[in-house]
Amino acid sequence: MTTFVDRVELHVAAGNGGHGCASVHREKFKPLGGPDGGNGGRGGDVTLVVDQSVTTLLEYHHSPHRKATNGQPGAGDNRSGKDGQDLVLTVPDGTVVLDKQGNVLADLVGEGTTFVAGQGGRGGLGNAALSSARRKAPGFALLGEPGEARDIVLELKTVADVALVGYPSAGKSSLISVLSAAKPKIADYPFTTLVPNLGVVTAGSTVYTIADVPGLIPGASQGRGLGLEFLRHVERCSVLVHVLDTATLESERDPVTDLDVIEEELKQYGGLEDRPRIVVLNKIDIPDGQDLADMIRPDLEERGYQVFEISAVARTGLKELSYALAGIVAEARAAKPVEEATRIVIRPKAVDDAGFTVTYDEAEDVYRVRGEKPERWVRQTDFNNDEAVGYLADRLNRLGVEDQLMKAGARAGDGVAIGSEDNAVVFDWEPTMMAGAEMLGRRGEDHRLEAPRPAAQRRRDREAERFDPQREYDEFEPF
Repeated sequence: MTTFVDRVELHVAAGNGGHGCASVHREKFKPLGGPDGGNGGRGGDVTLVVDQSVTTLLEYHHSPHRKATNGQPGAGDNRSGKDGQDLVLTVPDGTVVLDKQGNVLADLVGEGTTFVAGQGGRGGLGNAALSSARRKAPGFALLGEPGEARDIVLELKTVADVALVGYPSAGKSSLISVLSAAKPKIADYPFTTLVPNLGVVTAGSTVYTIADVPGLIPGASQGRGLGLEFLRHVERCSVLVHVLDTATLESERDPVTDLDVIEEELKQYGGLEDRPRIVVLNKIDIPDGQDLADMIRPDLEERGYQVFEISAVARTGLKELSYALAGIVAEARAAKPVEEATRIVIRPKAVDDAGFTVTYDEAEDVYRVRGEKPERWVRQTDFNNDEAVGYLADRLNRLGVEDQLMKAGARAGDGVAIGSEDNAVVFDWEPTMMAGAEMLGRRGEDHRLEAPRPAAQRRRDREAERFDPQREYDEFEPF
């Protein structure tokens, strides 16, 4: 059964905003109560938060679909809908958030670090908020925006000061078990370590963490063995410790060759060239192991490595190694820049920025309008309400969309698409000669629309029949 997961694909969906309410105040002896529709509530966000007590992504491996709650719709009597509840997902320290294309969205390091993975949708305005001096009683309200939904990838990169690397069965698990209180699985066969193990080591006044990475083999950086899955766990370390087996039973292997192979894999993986290295010659408690260590130590020291001879089983040479690692970790910590509190920088957009673009799509033969405001207004429009559609046309006209369409060469009857290619609203453009609330008729209607709702058309037919002058002349009986 899987107990450690360091990479998952997460499907997050923020909450949808609640719809606004179109309502008119009704009370005895108050025939002109006015609009009183409330606004819809905001949808809940999906937020990732670093929690030091969480060490694996196993929870999201079993439940990869997460959704925040929706905002509640508004109601009459100026009652706003309740906001959706934010969904907080705890992740381990060192989690990297990527999109489906592999682009890094956030690197979450440090207790309490947050990242909004999905933004909740805005609530729609009610007709009370949409009323104005000209539009005194709007017969419509704005719809709530849908919440942001996307797929993200979470990768865990262990936050450790020291990383133990080496061939399988080199003694890395045994070493971390005697240096710290960690209890990894130890056996006399390769690949007993299938997940990274963490331990805390105290050497004098320095406390540091040490990670045991699953064994590497030739080709690990290209996907062989377990190395490709876990090499990322050494990226944040301050020092790399090569654990070399001086008593290997494989005749074609020797410690120096093992070191060269592992260094080549680290080079192919990239990003670790600046980390200091220490070489540990393990298993010197075996007579042949001690002899081999004496032979290769001068060669390793000529290469510039600091070499330690130890035996994890006999527990010899551990104190010197522990204090040497503590010194390197202390130097690395002192060299790091002082962390400052995160400052919030506000960069407002230029006031003369139109905020949208108009381009001609030859393949679809439409003029495509892209921009935050036009697309948001389209999402908030109830296209079953004529007055709401007319209000959208007025907003687009005031924003300058029609002027840009004319400059782009659009003519009456040309197709105009607002939004992305896969989710756009397409309509035939008719330049607006007159616009504004003074063009409105009954609540929920707009005379500028050529295809009104059937109910509105029936009311107009009845009114036309009632005040038809020719009908009154025909029904008049002469003396």
